Amino acid sequence: MDRYAEMVRAKSVTGALAPGSAEVYVRDVHTFAELAGPDRVLDDLTGEDIDQVLLAFARKPDGRRRSPSPSPGGGRAAGEGAAVAAQSAASQARFRRSVSALFRHAVIAGWVQLDPMTAATVRPRQRGGLRPERRALTAEQAEGLLGAARRLAEAPAEPGRRRDQRVELRDGLIVLLLAAVGPRVSELTRADVEHFFVNDGVRYWRVFGKGGRTRDVPLPRPVAEVLEAYLAEGRPLLDRGREPRALLLSWRGRRLARGDVQAVIDRVQARVEPERRRAVTPHGLRHTTATHLLAAATDMDAVRRVLGHADLSTLGRYRDELPGELEAAMRVHPLLGRVDSRPSGQEH
Repeated sequence: MDRYAEMVRAKSVTGALAPGSAEVYVRDVHTFAELAGPDRVLDDLTGEDIDQVLLAFARKPDGRRRSPSPSPGGGRAAGEGAAVAAQSAASQARFRRSVSALFRHAVIAGWVQLDPMTAATVRPRQRGGLRPERRALTAEQAEGLLGAARRLAEAPAEPGRRRDQRVELRDGLIVLLLAAVGPRVSELTRADVEHFFVNDGVRYWRVFGKGGRTRDVPLPRPVAEVLEAYLAEGRPLLDRGREPRALLLSWRGRRLARGDVQAVIDRVQARVEPERRRAVTPHGLRHTTATHLLAAATDMDAVRRVLGHADLSTLGRYRDELPGELEAAMRVHPLLGRVDSRPSGQEH
């Protein structure tokens, strides 16, 4: 596994693989080695052994979904007794792809004679179609979260907290960027101050995405205003000179980690009215961006470019159904022109 990890990291140095993707592969193969057992020989593993590892991974708690009592600035200490969810179908599918890539290389390198993945039978539940749990927030839920984020950014300092531990502006900005622009969480935490620029009076974010691709995304005015306030007032309080380029800093002055972002969302979500509050992940906010942009009849290619997808077909996985959207579509049916096209049964 160590030799394979070195090869994968070398690919990221040459540009053949994105650094974030390389670390995911490395993490997965080390998890595979741990679940398979330290005394196992790679060439001795059978399809049945692979099935047992895949099942063990499926039951493995997902540490990203803990419910800690985080420190104000995005600390990493998890609360005791926090409920932790098992691996999602998407995580299981990703893990299987990582292990498959390992064995493809192992066959070429002569580490194994036969690829045991061809005999593995365990498959994660396939995504697609109607999902039992929607990922995107409804319009009311999204508006509640965005409203809470803006109010938090404008809130006065909490009594008793040191000025250099104020993170309200930062937290509000994080949620606004995630919900309005829909970046991947890795793109958000990798953002530097210099990646934000003004062109013809419009504030843009140059997002460095997967595969070395970049995209320039214009920020909505309310988001740009909070960004300006954070750069002028919030970030200087957190800056200890340790991360001079990073946009998002913890109260200790370090670049905010991916695992800290969920805690930020949860803190802002706690300020939303209970009837409009619903738990959501950073990736769920990415789904929210795609769903509502598409529901507003935004050009599909424009949405693709905002999210940084290489292919239009990927949008299908990010599009959730919204209550009432079919009724709204039929009321403005393009083939009926001026004719009243409200569904039958509705009174004038």
